[in-house]
Amino acid sequence: MSTPDLSGRHLLLGVTGSIAAYKAASLVRLFTTAGAEVRVLMTESASEFVTPLTLGTLSGGEVLTDVFPENEEGNWTKHVTLGAWADLFVVAPATAQTVAKLAHGFCDSMLTATALSARCPLLVCPAMDREMYRHPTVRDNLERLSEIGYEVMPAERGELASGLVGQGRMPEPEAIRSRVAEQFSESSSPTQHSDPSPGEDTPLSGAAVLVTAGPTREPLDPVRVFTNRSTGTMGYAIAEAAAARGAAVTLVSGPTALDAPAEMEMVQVGTAAEMNEAVQARRDDADYVFAAAAVADYTPTDPSASKRKKEDGDLVLHLRRTPDILKMVGDHRRPDQVLVGFALETEDGLDNARRKLEDKHLDWIVLNNPTETGAGFGPATNRVTLLARDGAMEELPLMQKTELANTLLDRVIRASRSGSPA
Repeated sequence: MSTPDLSGRHLLLGVTGSIAAYKAASLVRLFTTAGAEVRVLMTESASEFVTPLTLGTLSGGEVLTDVFPENEEGNWTKHVTLGAWADLFVVAPATAQTVAKLAHGFCDSMLTATALSARCPLLVCPAMDREMYRHPTVRDNLERLSEIGYEVMPAERGELASGLVGQGRMPEPEAIRSRVAEQFSESSSPTQHSDPSPGEDTPLSGAAVLVTAGPTREPLDPVRVFTNRSTGTMGYAIAEAAAARGAAVTLVSGPTALDAPAEMEMVQVGTAAEMNEAVQARRDDADYVFAAAAVADYTPTDPSASKRKKEDGDLVLHLRRTPDILKMVGDHRRPDQVLVGFALETEDGLDNARRKLEDKHLDWIVLNNPTETGAGFGPATNRVTLLARDGAMEELPLMQKTELANTLLDRVIRASRSGSPA
């Protein structure tokens, strides 16, 4: 097997307190031999199994454990700079304790603090005993990591330290190196290690940008609603990226757990009808419209004023179509407006996206599939295909939604100023 080429890549390796921590030495050697630059972060308990001196010698750099490193001369933001430096953060081995902390945003070590600060993808390689790996809370935490956007390599089967045989072994270092190489081959060239600020040639000073984001909630009664899994992350990222380029941004948002972005008009709505009213009232003033919201297609025809009580037998509901918000914008668009829609498809994606592009009179449509790892609702990452009205198509690699927002703005603004794809 040939050695993968990781030249120019910046890798963070997080090592936690598992008997498999001794394999971290081999992993560092494999990464550096392939040309990567490696920095190692350890939890305190990991040093019970392998010494920081060993991993520091192999990686050629200081191994950090505490959030406030003693040798950093007061630089308590090391977790931030490391998070910006890395192309990929690999946690191997990842104990049940660290999996739980990563899943729920704990920040009690250099490893977990850097994970929260990282702009790069994370690859988590669990290692624990069989029954721990099977435990429902561990399974829930691993699923939570996938929802956040981290990739989880399943543990391997074999003989465990306890003497049991089953699933729980850390993937072998060679397998982890291969998966790292695959991730880079699926993505673009090495990350440019700077703030994700927009390109100087694509500012939006003076432009009016209208963005929709999040889900809608269609009431069945005062307690229950029809909704979807949208978190609003993509739409909020677009709104913030546009505002950073100098645009006057209006964000029309359904219910989310996200903080309201500063320096823009924020319109909170609940139902599809409320979102439609807010958008149509503002559409004519917008130079760019990014419709990233996941609007419910149907709403109950007769929502109850009181909670529906459970009765014997099945419940039959009658639903009616909600307004097609983006089609109404497209039907009444100004000639100089730029309209960008989103298509979330699980099958026949390209055909369905092209049909929406045409039917709604859009300039661009962003296609993604929620069944793909790291894409769709929930994760901080996305993998999309951009389709333009002139027939152009571009498949973008898996990337953070903040990075995708800026990439999308770059493509749309440059095309609009060059006269294409309109």
